[in-house]
Amino acid sequence: MMKLFLHFSLFSSVFFFTAIVYGQNKYVGVRACRPCHATAKQGEQFPIWQKSAHARAYTTLTTSKADEIAKGIGFSVPAVEVVDCLTCHTVLADTKLLEKTFSVQDGVQCETCHGAGSAYKSMSIMKDHAKSVAAGMIEYIDEAAIEKQCRSCHNEKSPTYKEFKFKESWEKIKHPVPKSG
Repeated sequence: MMKLFLHFSLFSSVFFFTAIVYGQNKYVGVRACRPCHATAKQGEQFPIWQKSAHARAYTTLTTSKADEIAKGIGFSVPAVEVVDCLTCHTVLADTKLLEKTFSVQDGVQCETCHGAGSAYKSMSIMKDHAKSVAAGMIEYIDEAAIEKQCRSCHNEKSPTYKEFKFKESWEKIKHPVPKSG
């Protein structure tokens, strides 16, 4: 009985430690989302993103114009190295939370708005909306919540801010799953 208790204790300790260390969802990158979200059945969400300015957001930081802007607001490094810029031009996360499939060069991608996808990326989870939300996928209850998320970057803090017209912008990037039936 004591041996069984020790095995159980050891298993519980390992399980608890693993849950703490690996429990946080990791960013898997847009390539992990693409296979399922490029289809008409899913609303061609990947192609919508791919054609958007969000897909090129990181690339804009690699230009000489971006470097001039960064220098103009007091940074001595290229824009692509400025945390203030990267925060809105890609997913900025601890490297321990980035899977090998993730690339910051993909700009503002699925997980920027929907959260790190390692726990909800599998087909068995994604086929059940409630399961995907329970596994960490961020769901927005209405357009006001979506607008709030958008304005976390599209705001006056940006040195290149232009009036943000949410309704117009949302029309360009929204990507609902078509209703079946």
